[in-house]
Amino acid sequence: MLLAIDIGNTHTVFGVYEKDRLITDWRVTSMLQRTEDEVGTQVQLFLKEAGIPPRKIDGVGISSVVPNLTDIFSAMAEKYFHVQPLLVSPALDLGFSIHYDDPNSVGADRLCNAVAGHARFGGPLIIIDFGTATTYDVVAANGDYLGGVISPGIETSAVDLHRRAAKLPKVELRFPKAVIGRDTVSSMQAGILLGAVDAMEGMVGRIQAEIVKQEGKKARVVATGGFARLMARHSTVISECVPSLVLDGVRLVYERTGTARRNRKKNRR
Repeated sequence: MLLAIDIGNTHTVFGVYEKDRLITDWRVTSMLQRTEDEVGTQVQLFLKEAGIPPRKIDGVGISSVVPNLTDIFSAMAEKYFHVQPLLVSPALDLGFSIHYDDPNSVGADRLCNAVAGHARFGGPLIIIDFGTATTYDVVAANGDYLGGVISPGIETSAVDLHRRAAKLPKVELRFPKAVIGRDTVSSMQAGILLGAVDAMEGMVGRIQAEIVKQEGKKARVVATGGFARLMARHSTVISECVPSLVLDGVRLVYERTGTARRNRKKNRR
């Protein structure tokens, strides 16, 4: 079994794969103050609740955009599972070209989305990850990573609005019944969530125009991340919703690099 870990700025998501099947997953808050032992104890507790003996975990793959936590989780993998974790990065052989001026600046989560999205749906694709930031990753028909867009996330915008405006409360992120709010909370919900939908669909339209010029056809639009299901229900442009796409990408990268290592060993023999 593979333990796949997606470390984001706000949340960390764990998933356990048996071959290509995600058999359980859970989400926790990303806390910089945690130690490797605190993380290890928590993971062992989750595994116990899922009925998975820790000894069955024979591989760990990590996608991280938080360098401090990368070190902690890597140490946890070595101490509690006795394996050297695979850290997803642009330096690995991912099977496609990265069309960024500096490939090393592309986040591991975005690379995982590209790997898993293309493996599942082909291309071209626009993958929208609704997390701390809302990111748009563009994948060509041949799987190459063409680049993308980064904008403030839904929760990030809501929290910032509450912090910067003295009389605006912190609101639950759910869609209001009407666009025109009759109170402060519903007015904020309309602005944050309906505004996010309109901004997202407008951005997708702009990206599609460029993709058609480059690829000759429109891209399929895939949503992932913590707010993927919520946004997909209120959008006409999102055709697929896969909240676990980063975890799927970790698994695929792990399998690809593991196969490459085994082939190198065979060639040396």
